[in-house]
Amino acid sequence: MADELFDIYDEHMNPLGTATRSETHAKGYWHRTIHCWLTRKEGDHRLVRFQLRQTTKDTNPSCYDITAAGHLSAGETLTEAVRELEEELGVQAPLEQLIPLCQVREQCEGVVNGVPFIDREVSDVFGLVCETPLAELRLQPEEVAGVFEAELEALLALFEGSLPELSAYGVELPPGGGPLIEAHAVVRADQFVPRDFSYYTNVLRSLRNCT
Repeated sequence: MADELFDIYDEHMNPLGTATRSETHAKGYWHRTIHCWLTRKEGDHRLVRFQLRQTTKDTNPSCYDITAAGHLSAGETLTEAVRELEEELGVQAPLEQLIPLCQVREQCEGVVNGVPFIDREVSDVFGLVCETPLAELRLQPEEVAGVFEAELEALLALFEGSLPELSAYGVELPPGGGPLIEAHAVVRADQFVPRDFSYYTNVLRSLRNCT
């Protein structure tokens, strides 16, 4: 499969042209992504969903992460980038249905399978109220190993450091494919994609009022 092509930028977000995904992460070019957090209410409780990244991802494999996220391909707009929701989760929603939360700049470095990477992203972050049952999601096998759900306030306590771990229920792709299977996980903050925890706490507080 051909390597994805991204628009790349300098640290001031001045365009530099385009580069492949592998070159972008190897040389640490700034590029754009979209984040979307799925949430819903159950009685008086606000629930938030998060994904388990596949073991084969080129950055942060097997970590918990944003419900759905992805890079903007070269020439792509946010309106077009919402395709990530359908590709990763099988959820269809136009950009107008998403709730803008914030824009963040992040950078991290690491090594995956002996290959170093420098990931520098400017991300537009959204929320989406989604009532689709977990069992009806269609997970993209190359990207998503599972999707879990937990109470917002418990997740907030987790990232604020007042809760060491929490129980989350969800669905996972079984080995070899087939229908989603129910799953349970005991989740710690350090199992999420490494970010300043203020990212997670700010997003969770913003999700409280999503309707």
